[in-house]
Amino acid sequence: MKRQVALIAGAIVGVLALAGCTGGGNGAATSDPGTGTVQFVGPEDPAVFAPVISSFEKKYPDIAVQYTQVPFDTYATTMQQRLSAKDSTIDVFAVDQPNLAQIAAQGFLEDLSDLKDKAKAATSEAQYNINIYQDKMYALSIWNSTQMLFYNKDILDKAGVTVPPADPADRWTWERVEDAGKKAQAAGMESGLLLEQVESYYQLQPLIESLGGGSGISGDDMLTADVTNDGWQKAMQWYADTFASGLSPRGVGGFQTSAVFTDQKTAFFVGGPWDIGNFATNATFNWGIAPHPYFEGGDAVTPTGSWSWGINSASKNKDAARTFLEYVALDPEGNLASTETQTIIPANTEAAQEYLPKLEEMGGDHSAGAADLISYEIDNTAVARPVSVGYVQFESVINRAFGDIRNGSNVKDRLAQAQQQIEDAWSQLR
Repeated sequence: MKRQVALIAGAIVGVLALAGCTGGGNGAATSDPGTGTVQFVGPEDPAVFAPVISSFEKKYPDIAVQYTQVPFDTYATTMQQRLSAKDSTIDVFAVDQPNLAQIAAQGFLEDLSDLKDKAKAATSEAQYNINIYQDKMYALSIWNSTQMLFYNKDILDKAGVTVPPADPADRWTWERVEDAGKKAQAAGMESGLLLEQVESYYQLQPLIESLGGGSGISGDDMLTADVTNDGWQKAMQWYADTFASGLSPRGVGGFQTSAVFTDQKTAFFVGGPWDIGNFATNATFNWGIAPHPYFEGGDAVTPTGSWSWGINSASKNKDAARTFLEYVALDPEGNLASTETQTIIPANTEAAQEYLPKLEEMGGDHSAGAADLISYEIDNTAVARPVSVGYVQFESVINRAFGDIRNGSNVKDRLAQAQQQIEDAWSQLR
């Protein structure tokens, strides 16, 4: 393990990447809340955390919070350098959830296992488990996410297609979405289907898991690659075929994808809750929401995950840091305040129950049923990205493979190549 941790420290700098893609509270703080100033570091704009910092400082007047933003594109490498140097000027920092195992393995995160019971009671099972590495808990979940199916009702009506319902009991299959998308194209729509993060493991993992392919990472040490099994090949072949047939458009990615839907160039769009506000503002047509699809004969699976926060093991103000962290994660009031300026799901269950109806209201009749749907998915279908010290290397390799498959590479050959690349990258971690 010591050799593994040392090698992780050397490998993580070059490959660490950020993921893809608002109560009175009953959360209890530490017995000694601490005093002084908590230095908090994250990638978000300072305006995002201004409400929660203000709320916290009113409740704990003996503790101030000073936030420092490190931009997304340099956050991973900057934090690696500062944490490696045991920079004690960082007390609390944002942790991209699938990267927690590597960060914990390097000793950069304070053990928070004494909060396990409170954390488990405060959030979903998937959001609790994502913070566990080798049976210890190293962070607390702040935000959560899911995906749903958005549709253009106007074009579906024109195509003679009955729109999918918002009830997860009547969830559509991918096969049915494909058929409806083709009918929409015949009725004049440019494309039938587009997923928001077209080359992202976060977005595509549910397709693979629905067909029984698993996460792609297995073994007792979670360092066994498994991306060539039947589930992976079938899911990726279906995905490749949507582009080859023209059902899904090539040439768009990143932040361009939601505009394809609002510009009425695709009938179906798979995106996150944040798109409700976006479409409410920018869509000039009749749209609606439905559950994330699954494959016929397979399981209903949805993605989950966002950001957790942890305490720097080198911090010299850990009591105050814990008080702040517990307030934002375990106290519904604090967790709700962390979402006040943006459209993102609070990870705290009580906070989410208050937030989700307001999210649904953003879209009016278009997003009717969103609150119940999101709650259902979080509790029943959410599958987190795997917890592995090799996840960062895995994601980097597999996202490139997804891009190549989308653009026409042979699925079987490209997955075999990815398997070998992952094994090569992990050979130094065992």
